[in-house]
Amino acid sequence: QESMYFDRFLQWKWLERRAVTKDTFRQYRVLGKGGFGEVCACQVRATGKMYACKKLEKKRIKKRKGESMALNEKQILERVNSRFVVSLAYAYETKEALCLVLTIMNGGDLKFHIYNMGSSGFTEERVVLYAAEICCGLQHLHQEDIVYRDLKPENLLLDDNGHIRLSDLGLAVMIPKGEMIRGRVGTVGYMAPEVIRNERYRLSPDWWGMGCLIYEMTAGHSPFRARKERVRREEVEKRIQEEEEEYSEKFTEDAKGICQMLLSKDPRLRLGCGERGAEEVKTHMFLKHVNFKRLEAGILEPSFVPDPRAVYCKDVLDIEQFSTVKGVNLDQTDSDFYTKFSTGSVAIPWQHEMIETECFQELNVFGPNGTKSPDLDWNQFPAPPKRSLLHRIFRRQPHDYTIGSNNTNPKGTSHPNTSFSVTSDYSVQIGRAH
Repeated sequence: QESMYFDRFLQWKWLERRAVTKDTFRQYRVLGKGGFGEVCACQVRATGKMYACKKLEKKRIKKRKGESMALNEKQILERVNSRFVVSLAYAYETKEALCLVLTIMNGGDLKFHIYNMGSSGFTEERVVLYAAEICCGLQHLHQEDIVYRDLKPENLLLDDNGHIRLSDLGLAVMIPKGEMIRGRVGTVGYMAPEVIRNERYRLSPDWWGMGCLIYEMTAGHSPFRARKERVRREEVEKRIQEEEEEYSEKFTEDAKGICQMLLSKDPRLRLGCGERGAEEVKTHMFLKHVNFKRLEAGILEPSFVPDPRAVYCKDVLDIEQFSTVKGVNLDQTDSDFYTKFSTGSVAIPWQHEMIETECFQELNVFGPNGTKSPDLDWNQFPAPPKRSLLHRIFRRQPHDYTIGSNNTNPKGTSHPNTSFSVTSDYSVQIGRAH
């Protein structure tokens, strides 16, 4: 612990664990809405990194008894680190809302692309890539014993480079080792037969959902309901349990084959539900040309890349506004729940942010020939951060966030007199308190 590298490690951990509030971010336009509130674009003031902020209104959560659902989604997002699932970077609260700061996906959702970009459906090349990425996302969730349970085009989002991620893990649940669960949840038209029948299951509903998605991306409509067909829920569920899906000339033999195996009504015979799990799906002939190592490394190029000048979503004026929640009062029990939820930054995404925005490169410097840098020399007072020209002109006062030795430290990470300050012009000083 006498090493200067250990001191630097503690400095970064202090910075990572600093308090996160609404003032950590700039808020931008509304992108859409979730079950408990709006989703807005936001930007970290200190680094410039863009994210999506999913707001869960406190009174709306309480009125709908959604506390466990909100906390479950947050904890699952924290647990999963995958390039095929949206990442949670920060969790904090405001007076009115709980906020999840997530990977921003500017390319729109798959539903928009399937139905609003010319003729319905995609080329097989595009379907194969998206199917492979869905498979990898499910595999990473299943490795943590998490079943997603809500695969549908609206929940698959494209990033700037044309890759997709699973989003909205509100219905996902962690299954205890060796156990099965029961729960009639999901979206009409995408729920597996065993879910509709309220039978026990583990991971099988996700492979059914993947079959529905491959079918819809290819055919331009879901397997058990025609596009814009008005049909009752009971009728759709009856079709899922009793009828076989129909295949047009759009399906190649391999596309038809993988759909039939994923849409097996008996989960014991369904592709992906055997001992090999996701590997069964990856080795199907439909995905034979996918180099999964390159895909998981993020170096496989998609055939479609979103136009950065286009907006692949509804106009903000078309997004339905939430009504005001009345007759709900918040108390101490709610405050205890908010404390569990608002845990600040998530380690791995935060560290990626520091690297991507070059903050790590700029701040992680040492002296010449491997000697201590001035901020690690405890005999020197650290130099004040440089002020910008605008700061000197307008003489803005710094709003410093300082963490010193008087604060309560997490056990095992304390280091005497270590401090950090983030100034109003977003430069970061890491030093030693005197």
